[in-house]
Amino acid sequence: MFGNDRRQMRRFFTDAWNKQQKGLPMEPMEQVVAGIIQQHPEYHSILEQQDLALEKEYLPETGETNPFLHISMHISLQEQISTDRPPGITTAYRKLIMGSGDAHAADHMMMDCLGRMLWEAQRENRMPDEQAYLECIRGLSKK
Repeated sequence: MFGNDRRQMRRFFTDAWNKQQKGLPMEPMEQVVAGIIQQHPEYHSILEQQDLALEKEYLPETGETNPFLHISMHISLQEQISTDRPPGITTAYRKLIMGSGDAHAADHMMMDCLGRMLWEAQRENRMPDEQAYLECIRGLSKK
């Protein structure tokens, strides 16, 4: 969506949330972002402080969740599910929802698989393994 420009991506998210709060017209992608943010009240105060949000570092050592990464993962999952890529992810997602009764909870379960797939691909300097990712997601509905 924004390449490697962290500030631009973060500004888009904070602007979308600001527009949502003020009832201003929004582009479709801004609506998606604001809808995800709406489901995460723990991020509202962070996103309302744009200057701080644009610069803050979220390091694993601090134990804080990076709200921008979290929101981005939700966006990625929505796109994957809407396009059924990798093939079968939409069906696996529906099974998770049926089991949990909550689409947002299903997203969060799937994020573990998505994060693992991306981490392994980066660590091993290879393309993400979509089949392993899909198997991870399918395994969630068996738990």
